[in-house]
Amino acid sequence: MNLKNSTSPPAPQPDLPAREFRVLFSSTRRGARLARLLVVEQLRMWDVPFERAAQIVAELASNAALHGRVAGRDFRVVLILRAAGTLRIEVTDARGEELPAAVRGADAGDESGRGLILVDALADAWGVVQGPPPCKTVWAELALTGGSGGVG
Repeated sequence: MNLKNSTSPPAPQPDLPAREFRVLFSSTRRGARLARLLVVEQLRMWDVPFERAAQIVAELASNAALHGRVAGRDFRVVLILRAAGTLRIEVTDARGEELPAAVRGADAGDESGRGLILVDALADAWGVVQGPPPCKTVWAELALTGGSGGVG
């Protein structure tokens, strides 16, 4: 599998954000679930496809709550909708020393290890940015097509 993972963000896009959404969530399973639900509602309000984004946010928020958790620290979700039709998803947690990597060859019986393979399959690009300490941000970008609710 050829992963699109990168340790640095892609080159800045020439188009400015048309819309932006930022919110903090508790680093819990409930916070991860709420992140997915709020992202779906925000994307519906923006009238853009949300299914791939919802799955990506569900995985990244779950990882932030499980692997990026630091007691008393929240995780942040940012959506940036660019005028050119690109959606950038960013999930920032407080564990910069815990860098994610897609696990190739996870067994069918494994309870974890396949999430970033899913992100890789759904996103047009994704990666990790460290900092500011002690944080890290996992990002994914999607080219959007079509109307509300569809898979872009």
